[in-house]
Amino acid sequence: MTGIGKGRNETDRRQRIVDATLVVIAQQGVVGTTHRRIAAAAAVPLGSVTYYFDTLDALIRTAFLQLAEQSSAAFGKRLAQATDRETAKAAVVSIIAESIWATPATLLLSYELYAYAARNPSVAVVMQRWMQNSRDALERFFDPLTARALDALVEGIGIHNSIDTAPLNPDEIEEIVHRLTSFRQHRA
Repeated sequence: MTGIGKGRNETDRRQRIVDATLVVIAQQGVVGTTHRRIAAAAAVPLGSVTYYFDTLDALIRTAFLQLAEQSSAAFGKRLAQATDRETAKAAVVSIIAESIWATPATLLLSYELYAYAARNPSVAVVMQRWMQNSRDALERFFDPLTARALDALVEGIGIHNSIDTAPLNPDEIEEIVHRLTSFRQHRA
């Protein structure tokens, strides 16, 4: 009976460490992320961090994988509500306009993930998986090239709107999505 409780406590502690890693990365950037800062943010002993993760890189990779999976799930969930191309276009607009994936914290973390992935091929796989999940959801309604363009649009407008002094409003986003998806579908 004691082992059951301990297992759950260990799972909770490990998860708190991963969650705290994302908080620290959002606050300090990857370069300022340390075992000590993570332990403090997770409210666990420093030894717990190294007990669950052999290296800081392994922990950062795990945290970024969690971010990618959560963001992909939110993106996919909204697109899963679409029943045809028109409702899929409306879903893309709402993903962008309502910041479904692009919350301020997620944007900061995605900037860090892109930079870290550019320097760490093993982490690039996490980013590639995130992009592929988004494209797969979009390809239910759009050809692969349009899906790729829409995926880039979702991230690009989210990034631009986060710092633009005149961010795009939902009507402008809808017009851009309409223009992008109105071209004749090309098939190979």
